[in-house]
Amino acid sequence: MEKQLFLGDEAIAQAAIDAGLSGVYAYPGTPSTEITEYIQNSAVAKERGIHSRWSANEKTAMEAALGMSYAGKRALCCMKHVGLNVAADCFMNAGMSGINGGMIIISADDPSMHSSQNEQDNRVYGNFAMIPMLEPSSQQEAYDMVYEGFELSEKLGYPILMRITTRMAHSRAGVLTRPMKEENTMSCPADGCQRFILLPALARKRFKVLLGMQDKFTEASETSKYNQYFDAPNKELGIIATGIAFNYLSENYPDGFEHPVLRINQYPLPRKQIEKMVNECKEILVLEEGYPVVEEQLKGFLSKGIKVHGRLDGTLQRDGELTPDAVGKALGKEITSYYAIPEVVEQRPPALCQGCGHRDVYEALNEVLAEYKDPKVFGDIGCYTLGALPPLRAIDSCIDMGASITMAKGAADAGVFPAVSVIGDSTFTHSGMTGLLDCVNEGTNITIVISDNETTAMTGGQDSAGTGRLEAICAGIGVDPAHICVMIPLKKNYEEMKTIIREEIEYKGVSVLIPRRECIQTLTRKKKANKK
Repeated sequence: MEKQLFLGDEAIAQAAIDAGLSGVYAYPGTPSTEITEYIQNSAVAKERGIHSRWSANEKTAMEAALGMSYAGKRALCCMKHVGLNVAADCFMNAGMSGINGGMIIISADDPSMHSSQNEQDNRVYGNFAMIPMLEPSSQQEAYDMVYEGFELSEKLGYPILMRITTRMAHSRAGVLTRPMKEENTMSCPADGCQRFILLPALARKRFKVLLGMQDKFTEASETSKYNQYFDAPNKELGIIATGIAFNYLSENYPDGFEHPVLRINQYPLPRKQIEKMVNECKEILVLEEGYPVVEEQLKGFLSKGIKVHGRLDGTLQRDGELTPDAVGKALGKEITSYYAIPEVVEQRPPALCQGCGHRDVYEALNEVLAEYKDPKVFGDIGCYTLGALPPLRAIDSCIDMGASITMAKGAADAGVFPAVSVIGDSTFTHSGMTGLLDCVNEGTNITIVISDNETTAMTGGQDSAGTGRLEAICAGIGVDPAHICVMIPLKKNYEEMKTIIREEIEYKGVSVLIPRRECIQTLTRKKKANKK
């Protein structure tokens, strides 16, 4: 065993390699991106031929991972929390079909929304799909859970959802690694293919099988080393702590716990341990990062009306991340803040990089749209979303990946003119193409700007699936090539850009504008690399 300093994401990636991984499937999204990047840069992964190319979106990633599992190999599927919304169709049905080779799905949740549009807790998805879940308290546990999780997945016959959060993903700790395993040999399902064919008659049988497995899943949780009961003499309060919240609890009790503590890091909930705490303690405090998932489920255990404290009753804040101080206050401790931010310090809002092509696009678009009475610009998810902030204030909406085109279409259907969509190249191939097809099929009066910086810039410059193909994709979908206009967003082309934008807005149909200039960050990195 060798000890290494790893981010939580890196610990997960190394564990997957060590556990005999054959492929990782993912779309970049903070805070999950570094898992796939670590595997892409691993010499061992390259030597073994482990698949690590980025997928077009999370749905295609999930389906490809399930396909690799079908062939008997071990597959890892990684995404940020909102990515699971995109992959939900396959995710839910993989819980019905089960797996062949081990399959672990990583959901990297983002409480406090550091780089996200919501802070959903994907333990809800795990309960929804009724599959086992893991939630590490430390980087070492993140490693161990993945290393052992593929075997658990194969033993139970179902995918495992592993939920981490931003602090776990992006903080470092020493991790002991284990011996590297060989990859599984290819082997299609021994019981035939029927369980992977979810026609209604077969799906009804698979659902009964899934329901019948719940007791085994619960038994696995009750005997899991990741769920521990720490007894203590003061039974006035019992504390349940999940995932990283257990660390915050431990920081408040450096000399040992005063009250009984149940650490839950594997789901479904371990009934026996919870019943023990409920029967012995007068009140319960639930510490969990995210939604009150455990707190709400506890109602099924509370036959004697025991009081439960947590996020629902205001003992802990309902939104945002937990902290050691917040946990300390919930325990009634006096908390002293040593690092208060001086009033003179103000937060600096994010902004588009100096020299970014998106700036030139927005400035030209703003100037043209000022000529119209009530234009609306529908934005999308990417670094160009920063165009919503001063001084540009260039977009009116940003909801989810791909929504710019479809929302602009709906607004145009309602009579809005001009209805403009602004979407990035990577987001377009992620989930914008189907919306464009709707527009083409109906001849919608819409102007779509695919701002192409030839990378997935917001998450660090990963490959974009549409690089070099955007014109062909749009033409293939059915956009009139005469109204697919490529521009170079530079100041010297400013007047030309305005003329093209104005002409295409006036065209009564589907127009696609592609302002193309490489991301200033990736270009800078390339220039530095070439100098060496």
